[in-house]
Amino acid sequence: MLTASTTSAGTDPSLAGTPDPTGAGVHQFLRFALGAERYAVRIDAVREILEVARMTPLPLMPRFVLGVMNLRGAVVPVVDLGARLGLPPANVSRRSCVVIVDIRQGPDEGTHRLGMLVDSVYEVVDASDQELEVVPRLGTRIDAELIRSMVRIRDQVTPELDIGSILDPNTLSALIAEHRPTH
Repeated sequence: MLTASTTSAGTDPSLAGTPDPTGAGVHQFLRFALGAERYAVRIDAVREILEVARMTPLPLMPRFVLGVMNLRGAVVPVVDLGARLGLPPANVSRRSCVVIVDIRQGPDEGTHRLGMLVDSVYEVVDASDQELEVVPRLGTRIDAELIRSMVRIRDQVTPELDIGSILDPNTLSALIAEHRPTH
């Protein structure tokens, strides 16, 4: 089991993606694959990176909800991140990982812990505010509203996912409630 370290940059996460006029802001990102595409999330939401373990499937769920797993006695829902974004579902292989993230629900509501199935994890990288670019409205494989910024890493542009929006518990609950299984 690989555990990702967390950072305490002291910045307000609601201002993330907003350039720092001093240029002093440095952010850490976890880069991973969904199919052939690379994506990133801010490391401060990541708690752990795990090998894919046994999950208990949940009946009557949309295809992006894989089930729940036992994480040291806690029941954690696991979402196929690719399927949640409208991409092809993950093909579980020896490189696949479950990235455990904490999603903030609001100032008074605490956090919600979820697992995201990804095809592989590459690295943790640093990027300065100057390496964060505005999301183009056209030309992204997923809904541009779900991308927080474009991160330039070694001359490659990687979409930074807005994991708080993608895995927002209220949004997920609404998607699950809309789901009508076919018999």
